[in-house]
Amino acid sequence: MNITHLAPVALSLAIATPAAAQLGPGPCEGALACIANDALEGDSIAWDFVEGITTEVGPRQAGTEAEQRGRDWATAWLRDRGFANVADEPFRMDTWVHGGPATARVTAPFEQNLEIVPLGNSASTGEDGIEAEVVYFPSYADLAAAPDGALRGKIAFISHDMRPTQDGSGYGFAGPARWTGAGLAASKGAIATVIRSVGTENERTPHTGGTSFPDGVEATPAGALSNPDADNLERMFARAGDRPITMRLMMTPRLLGETTSGNVVGEIVGSDPSLPPVLLACHLDSWWNAPGAFDDGAGCGIAAAAALNVAKAGQPLRTIRVLFAGAEEVGLFGSSAYSEAHIDEPIGVGIESDFGADRIWRIDTNFTQSNPELYRELALAVARFGVAPSREEATGGADLNIVRDQEGALVDLQQDGTRYFGLHHTNNDTLDKIDPAQLRQNVAVWTQVVGILANTREDYKTGE
Repeated sequence: MNITHLAPVALSLAIATPAAAQLGPGPCEGALACIANDALEGDSIAWDFVEGITTEVGPRQAGTEAEQRGRDWATAWLRDRGFANVADEPFRMDTWVHGGPATARVTAPFEQNLEIVPLGNSASTGEDGIEAEVVYFPSYADLAAAPDGALRGKIAFISHDMRPTQDGSGYGFAGPARWTGAGLAASKGAIATVIRSVGTENERTPHTGGTSFPDGVEATPAGALSNPDADNLERMFARAGDRPITMRLMMTPRLLGETTSGNVVGEIVGSDPSLPPVLLACHLDSWWNAPGAFDDGAGCGIAAAAALNVAKAGQPLRTIRVLFAGAEEVGLFGSSAYSEAHIDEPIGVGIESDFGADRIWRIDTNFTQSNPELYRELALAVARFGVAPSREEATGGADLNIVRDQEGALVDLQQDGTRYFGLHHTNNDTLDKIDPAQLRQNVAVWTQVVGILANTREDYKTGE
């Protein structure tokens, strides 16, 4: 963060924040602040949620029976803890599943197996697999520069150099290899694509995630190699010389057709129904290969815990609505369905937690300039938890489509993403990776912010 761009009040907060973080939250004034302080030391609600859903349900692939069990579990959990108007709002979607185990084997000149997982929307190789020469592209840009037809009958291998960052900015750099790499390679004639996983760790844990194919381009098999295996494949190319490298792939994903997913919602009802609600979002689904503790069971636990903590301070003015969105991982279907179904119901402000469970370090809004008094109140309130102010504009998480569609107010409570891309979409996204102390800091910050927003009568974006 470049503090030279901050307004004077924000600058003073930025300087004060590290000392405040070292000293802890300190004395509290008012019920909300005291409840937030208590959450920092002893909140168990968020942990209860993520521990429960990962233990009792496990992986929750969108559109499958496992996701339905997750929604049933979440609706019961919300009702048991006193949320009102709890519902599972179904929608239909085209559903892809991963099939059986996937394998990749270099068959010449250095014969050995590689760790791979299929990417969402990948086609099947068939149970007999396919074998072809591999063409190496050090980056997505190198693939884009390849002539049309250059990959006819070949397997494309796309690499990149993603590094861990606090703000997750490396994802924007490396993501295209997964998001559109297979479609681009197929448009140039490739019969399959393998990519270096879009992740930052050095374990043999490949990262899945969705890929896409442009209109008019038939889907082809596509998978992600673990980072150590991608390193190995690059070394093979370095020493193979003129010898072609060939690979045998076998993956058997399939389309189930249209199935049902859904969004789970619940409310802490406010005292003034004329005021648009505060929307707290996360997503309930995960990929098939892990129980989704970091991505995004923790986020749903944080949102629910904050709502319940605010209620402890007394009935808020505004209703607080939690949205556990379905089918986020496979294309934001839940976010889109929720917006379509509720677009005529104004939302006051939206916040989402979907970047793991590590400490919140910065607060962004899209009303920092238009409503500086409210932003100042929020920033001052969370400085004691080690959260810095910012002049960055909040854009909202993936499951806040309805707020963006309504051009409403957004708050981004930015989590430390240094560890996130070492875990997300891998089989290592498990409960033991969550640090309970950092999870509690999230709940404390969310409690404070949501409590202020839910008890603000004025429009959040005053002045626009």
